Amino acid sequence: MTKTNPGRFFEDYRVGQVIRHAVPRSVAEGERALYHALYPARHALYSSDEFAAASGLDGSPIDDLIAFHVVFGKTVPDVSLNAVANLGYAEGRWLRPVWPGDTLRAESEVIGLKQNSSGVSGVVYVRTRGLNQMDEPVLEYVRWVMVRKRDAAAPAPETVLPDLAGAVDAASLIVPEGLSFADYDFDLAGEPHRLDDYRIGEKIDHVDGVTIEEAEHMLATRLWQNTAKVHFDATNRADGKRLIYGGHVISMARALSFNGLANAQMVVALNAGAHANPCFAGETVRAWSEVLDKAPTDAPGVGAIRLRLVATKGSSGDFALKGEDGRYAPEVLLDLDYWALMPV
Repeated sequence: MTKTNPGRFFEDYRVGQVIRHAVPRSVAEGERALYHALYPARHALYSSDEFAAASGLDGSPIDDLIAFHVVFGKTVPDVSLNAVANLGYAEGRWLRPVWPGDTLRAESEVIGLKQNSSGVSGVVYVRTRGLNQMDEPVLEYVRWVMVRKRDAAAPAPETVLPDLAGAVDAASLIVPEGLSFADYDFDLAGEPHRLDDYRIGEKIDHVDGVTIEEAEHMLATRLWQNTAKVHFDATNRADGKRLIYGGHVISMARALSFNGLANAQMVVALNAGAHANPCFAGETVRAWSEVLDKAPTDAPGVGAIRLRLVATKGSSGDFALKGEDGRYAPEVLLDLDYWALMPV
């Protein structure tokens, strides 16, 4: 009897299957310092306990994307160890802050399956929840992954496609208990722009760029215990390249968006997302954003802004996204649609 785990293949999944992912992980203050070393992350609420306390919180929580990466990493051995590509996201919500000292675990339910026409792979849809040590959900999201088949001759399962919302309704956004921007310090935050200063349809070039380094990407991916072979094993792809973890691109783009969106403090929902083209070491990531919507919340001085965040390799100033054929332009790496909290 073999003791090693080859990972699940497409034919191993069943709709309704619930997977409890192994190895809970405690996060501590060092996580924040390393995250800020890996990315140019400067949003004040995640940088300063004093700023967070002035905003009604007990202190500075762990960055929303750290929580996402930790939970995502838990799912990889069971969901995407044999993935060809991570295809998209939907219905993501951050449900409560993660604090230093919290322990996170994850569980996923298979909600959809569709074999590809090639017969050698298929798409698996899962709804994942991250929970803390008190079994309180801290975030949830849907993602879909193209997974290899172990045996191309294995019969195709019945196709089940989940009915997914195009966006998280603003009324269902969770604002952390106690959060208030009534006495928000715009000088310390870094920019004077309030929610009302942004107009729907406005596009913002975040100007700055960062060249992706092989060592930094692998350090980050190991940090979140993401074991996907394509990120580490250069023999896993025909081109001999290690694929940059898509979450690394997400965090880089979000950090770069500080220049122009310094007051988009907390990510509270993930409406949609696509890793449009692969990213490799040596490429320079830039970013731009488009304002898609705005909404009020019940929290004092707190509004919500819906943003499209686009990461590119090369220039970002022309705001190129898709060609006439509807396909993403080759320089586009990431197309992410999310809600964030911002002072009104």
